[in-house]
Parts: sequence; C-alpha cells; structure tokens
Amino acid sequence: MKTVTLISKDDCSLCDKALLTLEKIRKKKPFILDIKKIQPGTSDYDKYKEKIPVIYINNVRVFYYTINEQTLLEML
Repeated sequence: MKTVTLISKDDCSLCDKALLTLEKIRKKKPFILDIKKIQPGTSDYDKYKEKIPVIYINNVRVFYYTINEQTLLEML
C-alpha cells in the first residue's frame, strides 16, 4: 500500500481543501495518509512555507498547492 504525505500548516485553507480531497480519494483507492504540520522556526517550515500544501507519494513530491484528483488516482 502506498503512503501519501501531506505537508501542511495551521490556518491554511489550501491545506484544509487538500486534506478533504485526499480523504475523498482514499475512499476510492486506499492508501496510508501521513500528515506533517510544519511550524515556524523549523527547517521544514523554511523549506515549504511558500509551497504548501505539498503532497508526496512514497517520498516523491507530486503536487504543490492543489491536487489533481484524476492524476492522483492514476499514481496510486
């Protein structure tokens, strides 16, 4: 089973939308969902703050900002 990682932060409407999309897709095609919240002052925050949400599949970055549902289903 593949692992999808969502990198997000608090108070992020795009992150909330991405999570809803991932949950919807997971009902069609199961996967492990790993959610990582970044916090100010960390190296991950500096790396991702302008790009979130960021989505990885098995440690390979596949999306920034938004998710294309059809493309994600095909990748899974």
